[in-house]
Amino acid sequence: CHLIDYLRLSHHLIALNFLICTFDKMDFVSPQDIKITDTVFDGVEVRVYQPPAKQDEGLKRSVVYIHGGGWALARAKMGAYNNLCRIMAESLNAVVVSVEYRLVPEVCFPEQWNDALRATKHFLQPDVLAEYSVDPSRIAISGDSAGGNLAAAVCQQLSKDEHLTIRPKLQALIYPVLQAFDFSTPSYQQNMNIPILRRTVMIDYWIYYLNAHSDLAASLLMNNHTALDVGQAASFRERLNWTSLLPSSFQKNYKPVIQTTGKAEIVQQVPALLDVRAAPLLAEDETLQLQPKTYLLTCENDVLRDDGVMYARRLEKAGVEVTLDHFEDCFHGCMIFTSWPADFSAGLQTRNSYVKWLDENL
Repeated sequence: CHLIDYLRLSHHLIALNFLICTFDKMDFVSPQDIKITDTVFDGVEVRVYQPPAKQDEGLKRSVVYIHGGGWALARAKMGAYNNLCRIMAESLNAVVVSVEYRLVPEVCFPEQWNDALRATKHFLQPDVLAEYSVDPSRIAISGDSAGGNLAAAVCQQLSKDEHLTIRPKLQALIYPVLQAFDFSTPSYQQNMNIPILRRTVMIDYWIYYLNAHSDLAASLLMNNHTALDVGQAASFRERLNWTSLLPSSFQKNYKPVIQTTGKAEIVQQVPALLDVRAAPLLAEDETLQLQPKTYLLTCENDVLRDDGVMYARRLEKAGVEVTLDHFEDCFHGCMIFTSWPADFSAGLQTRNSYVKWLDENL
């Protein structure tokens, strides 16, 4: 990765990192009878949460969880995510596997995806599931923000792996980031300056994740990388045509920003911008048809709102059963804000709705 570029973090990213570190020091109140084990799945660190066995109980259901943080911040073991996974394990009486994938700047794409895929495939082995007393037919893969990105991309890969005998029953994506094709969707325009994820900050995350140079930020902001004369982008354009994928209530009065002439060299230098492993919303319909029943949580005050809504629509068109759970008064990242001094109603509301759906469908 370009370490020097990474160190030139905006003050917004520095503030986010400070916030995450603050959360990491908090002592969250959570269930005390959940067994927590730190182990390694195929070279990838994971934290496993196991509720106590009940008398005459059969196999448990399970959730593989991938945390957010722009592929660069947070940890599976930090207080907020540790709290979330413990509550999930207790509420669902499920085994929760939280993936501790490596972060920028230690590694860049596709290593985060590789880590999440390796850990998940290891867990899906029949002998490993048996070790944790997990029902192979009741497994979900889930994640928030950048973790939602990884969860969606891993789920797509698993669906195409002919050697797998066990695949997730569900995927549950929480305000996921799913594309770097269009940074002027209505939600990017509407929420460009809304904390905690401004549009320029999301572009920074993409640049660091894809190991690109920071001087590309202005061109990405203007969609120069997907201008009409950029041939590599042409085949993907309809898959992200928000004028047909978003309902009018989300489009509002915003207009598409499509440059006539741009910079084809950007996608030549950074081909991962159009790689479905990085941007699962770019996947072809044949891949989407293979996806499991899906939950998508989106927030109105979030630049990533339309990523989730477009993915929900494309999955529905491909024949997948989808629940789009949209929250008008909530913001990006709100689900981890559930404990003092940041115990927001938005966090509790979204978390409860997410856990309820898993409980009813897993």
